Amino acid sequence: MTHNLIHLLPEMFLLTAACIILLIDVFSKDLDRNLTYRLTQLALVGTAIICMVQFPDVQYHLYDRHFILDPMAGIIKISVIVLAMLALLFARPYILPRRILRGEYYLLHLFAVLGMMVMVSGGSLLTLYLGLELLSLSLYALVAMQRHSYQSAEAAVKYFVMGAIASGFLLYGMSLVYGVTQEVHLTDIAAYIANNESSLTLRFGLVFMVVAIAFKFGAVPFQMWVPDVYDGAPTSATAFISSAPKVAAFGLAIRIFGYGFVGVVVDWQSLLIILACLSMLVGNLVALAQTNIKRLLAYSAIAHIGYFLLGILTGTAEGFSASFFYILTYAIMSLGGFGCLIYLGKGIDDVKNIDELKGLGRKNPWGGLLISVLFLSMAGLPPFVGFWAKLEVFLAVLNSGFVWLAIFAAVISILGLFYYLKVVKVIFFDEPESEQKLIATRGLRLGLGLTSLTVVGLGIFPSKLMELCEQAFQYL
Repeated sequence: MTHNLIHLLPEMFLLTAACIILLIDVFSKDLDRNLTYRLTQLALVGTAIICMVQFPDVQYHLYDRHFILDPMAGIIKISVIVLAMLALLFARPYILPRRILRGEYYLLHLFAVLGMMVMVSGGSLLTLYLGLELLSLSLYALVAMQRHSYQSAEAAVKYFVMGAIASGFLLYGMSLVYGVTQEVHLTDIAAYIANNESSLTLRFGLVFMVVAIAFKFGAVPFQMWVPDVYDGAPTSATAFISSAPKVAAFGLAIRIFGYGFVGVVVDWQSLLIILACLSMLVGNLVALAQTNIKRLLAYSAIAHIGYFLLGILTGTAEGFSASFFYILTYAIMSLGGFGCLIYLGKGIDDVKNIDELKGLGRKNPWGGLLISVLFLSMAGLPPFVGFWAKLEVFLAVLNSGFVWLAIFAAVISILGLFYYLKVVKVIFFDEPESEQKLIATRGLRLGLGLTSLTVVGLGIFPSKLMELCEQAFQYL
């Protein structure tokens, strides 16, 4: 038994580190919690190293098949840890001048990462739900961390209520599936579906699970929480929520659709087509009317989820790898975009309106260039990585025979150009309203530089990341 636990070493190390850091933080007299921050980053580095050392070449079904260790889990875990470390780089200069509990903020990141790691390795419905709830509870608290802000409290309540409804849908769907199949393991559920006709109750259970996953992603028509949470939460928390949890939720979707319900692909495929089309259409159309930049990024995120779902709905390894590539690149771009908003914030003020970016390219050419690179990549323009991400999902949809869907997505994506280019136009072609120079901390400059360079570098050399994404699904 002791030998077997070696496969759980990353999760055990992170949990132990989080508990130790929690005890150290309780007795710390440093108001800025510098030691807590450094130990948190060190714990994430240590976890990432263990994940790399233990990176699996084959697929293991461990601990009575409740835990799956395969290349997909390994890649997602490392990606989530790296994104969390970058989010903390952005968060530190944001929370220091604000009345936010520093130690608790850093620790919630660790527990959220732990939840994501458990979720992407889930081999049964129980493990998937356990990981999802650990992640969700940490995110609810992160949104509410700015306790003296009415808007932050309102966003936290909305997020909690909508998240609780989604969790209820997921749990009810799982109970229906268990009632029909008498199984909780994904492999056993897949075997039952392969050997029996799909019953109405099983389909109902699948519908509830699809609705819950759509809630977690923020896909239309279950997107009502996204704009309020993105706008009301502290910008540093929004940066984290918009990146790493999206990658982990992809792992949850693949475990359920690609492993458990692969035998009824026609049933969930039609549901995902509706979700994808509505998300692309509504997200892009409503984003056009936004003047608040955080809400613009929120509706942009809804549209991106629509493009991302295109790869999953194909039900093929090619489509899954294209979606994986898309969600990884989107997470980097989104994290960098909100990092830029933190960079632009002066003192304890948050950047709210697009007009506040007027003339940024003249006042701060470097900052204006970074934001423009990230926004142009989100728009899907070459030579940035966003172009390759959209191309891959379009090709996957075409290769699966959904020509009309690829054409629809390509036409709708043109709408996205307008609101992204509007931001770039304001930055470089409008007159600045003030001449105040922006000064960023070293950690913030490092985070912005890494995200922007990654977007440009992957745009020029996308093949390595694409090969990695394809490797994740070689055993599917």
